Amino acid sequence: MREAYEASNGSAGARTLTDMVTTAGVRLTRYRATGLMKKLGLVSCQVPQHRYKKADKEHVAIPNLLDRQFAVTAPNQVWCGDVTYVWTGKRWAYLAVVLDLFARKPVGWAMSFSPDSALTSKALAMAFEARGRPKDLMFHSDQGSHYTSRRFRQQLWRYQIKQSMSRRGNCWDNSPMERFFRSLKTEWIPMTGYRDIGEAKSEISRYVTGYYSQLRPHQYNGGLTPNESERRYWLEYKTVANFS
Repeated sequence: MREAYEASNGSAGARTLTDMVTTAGVRLTRYRATGLMKKLGLVSCQVPQHRYKKADKEHVAIPNLLDRQFAVTAPNQVWCGDVTYVWTGKRWAYLAVVLDLFARKPVGWAMSFSPDSALTSKALAMAFEARGRPKDLMFHSDQGSHYTSRRFRQQLWRYQIKQSMSRRGNCWDNSPMERFFRSLKTEWIPMTGYRDIGEAKSEISRYVTGYYSQLRPHQYNGGLTPNESERRYWLEYKTVANFS
């Protein structure tokens, strides 16, 4: 068992080890292999496949008001949000992010072990306070239950934010969020995930507030970082306001 595990560079699980050992001439069941792995302290370094649980709550019909109009003319006009998953040593954690579409700048985020409305509400609250409680704002997301829940919709109502939702099963209706998470996972998150949720929060915060917002050029912004794109907008806005 140990030789087979080491030959796999620590990647083999019970099923693979069973096949490897049996092929080598030693009869072994998967049940026995699982027990031996525990006894020998052998753990596969492969990240297990993620599966979302199906929501059992009634679906709320909310129109797609954004309608893929992703190019907005000023900050705090349209925010979009989504949730993704990150491996944290022994279990999946969930990351909710709020993105301002003007410069594709992440303005709010939160992590927890549950992909529920408490998570998305926390990310929205962070964005709302950090951006000075803006008015005349639209929030767009997919149709996940963490966005259709009464708790989240009531929070939008309190903040006076108009809600928009993608069509069911159409990821292109929220493509800026898809691109952000793709960048996060390909540029920053290790293939094997993080050791624990504390490390995940720290490293993802460094990406969101540091690398992605301050240092990484964004093609949508003409090669400018999200922070620089917003800085230039407000500088020009103040100049125009002074002349008028």
